[in-house]
Amino acid sequence: MKRRSFLEKFALSSAGLILMKPSLASTERSSVNKNRLIILHTNDTHSNIDPFPENHSKYPGMGGIAKRYSIIKKIRAQEPNVLLLDSGDIFQGTPYFNTFNGVLEMKCMSKLGYDASTMGNHDFDIGMDGFLNAKQYADFPFLCANYDFSNTILKNATQPFKIFKKGNLKIGIFGIGIELNGLVPNEAYGDTVYNDPIEIANETAAKLKNEKCDLIICLSHLGFEYQDGQIVSDKILAQNSSDIDIILGGHTHTFLDKPVIEKNKAKKNVLINQVGWAGIQLGRIDIDLNTVKIGSENLIIY
Repeated sequence: MKRRSFLEKFALSSAGLILMKPSLASTERSSVNKNRLIILHTNDTHSNIDPFPENHSKYPGMGGIAKRYSIIKKIRAQEPNVLLLDSGDIFQGTPYFNTFNGVLEMKCMSKLGYDASTMGNHDFDIGMDGFLNAKQYADFPFLCANYDFSNTILKNATQPFKIFKKGNLKIGIFGIGIELNGLVPNEAYGDTVYNDPIEIANETAAKLKNEKCDLIICLSHLGFEYQDGQIVSDKILAQNSSDIDIILGGHTHTFLDKPVIEKNKAKKNVLINQVGWAGIQLGRIDIDLNTVKIGSENLIIY
């Protein structure tokens, strides 16, 4: 399906955003639909390998890598075309990070079969050399379009975007990071150049559009929204974008009941989602171009 046709139909169908409840108990594989895509995503997992304790006051027994793995495995058994993505802040938050310096997190994400991630500010917490050491255990790329690492040791460690082919669909994915100055010690990011996120996002999305991508996804660590309207957020990025279809966000630890829709510069729909933090939820977005339906459910991991 041509991208223009998809965008027009997406715009028409968005008013009826369908919230579907996928059956996680069944392992029966759905009939092959090469125009159907399942997007699974996380953000701000912050080294939470284990579930929260059963006596935790707010999140009793929630989260945990093993339970996330089980859910993802069941979904992949049902669906042939699945993408698993992360929006940054993999590091920092539990003794696992202090003990293993990010290596365990990378090994776990590789075991789960992540397709791509972007970097959050906490992924610089052990400096670029620490990140680079941990990254060697990652079997997936880090996508960072607006961080220019040319004069750092991360020069060839990331890429701005990647194109995936799932069934009949061509999906372009890129990453956008938050301003590091003020959030991260200068020595932790060194000579990294921070480029304007809106400008770079639009340039990168335009490249992916020219590559005939059916769907363009931004992995963002900008944050969902801020009271200060001058701070670039996912909502502001969406409103000032041209070719982005979906923004999967992080940084603000926002638990959304369902994705939010914003209008871009051309008054077309951009879908934004974020699933809190600590791996408590797993975001799921179902796209079916045959029926022109977009469904979503943020799955709580018990």
